[in-house]
Amino acid sequence: MDERLKIYDDKMKKTYEFLESDYLGIRAGRANPHVLDKVKVDYYGTPTPVAQVGNVTIPEARMIQIAPWEKSLIKAIEKAIMSSDIGITPSNDGSVIRLVFPELTEERRKSLVKDVKKKAEESKVAVRNIRRDGNEAFKKLSKGEISEDEGKELSDKLQKMTDKYIKDIDKLMEEKSKEILTV
Repeated sequence: MDERLKIYDDKMKKTYEFLESDYLGIRAGRANPHVLDKVKVDYYGTPTPVAQVGNVTIPEARMIQIAPWEKSLIKAIEKAIMSSDIGITPSNDGSVIRLVFPELTEERRKSLVKDVKKKAEESKVAVRNIRRDGNEAFKKLSKGEISEDEGKELSDKLQKMTDKYIKDIDKLMEEKSKEILTV
């Protein structure tokens, strides 16, 4: 791939990967350990991901169980989950913490699908902005460093790249929406 196109491809790829990781945090009624990815526990003064202070398992379809490696961390993990935005109240029995995911209502599912579509739209706008920046850079180049035809060819390749990422984002959005709406 042309070096001049590679930087725009990398930016578009990062946009796609960010959306992908963002979608992992959206819960679809089933327990998904990725909802804890952004939850940080105060571990001896250092914000540490939950997965690094205990064993995270899924004993049932709608439950996450966290077994801290140190019993003294139970309160800290509970506090971190309570102050996060995952919207689930943890319960503990002194040795493990359980997060029970309630069944999603039809209304909540539709609301989550709206969020998914909004995030996808934001990502598509970001990809189009990257394309615009690339086209502007190629126009400047074609005023001196490269021929007009070469500038046009780079813009065409950039458009194909943009179309590919937009299609990938749409596919990702459809998969996540389907997952959320599946009861």
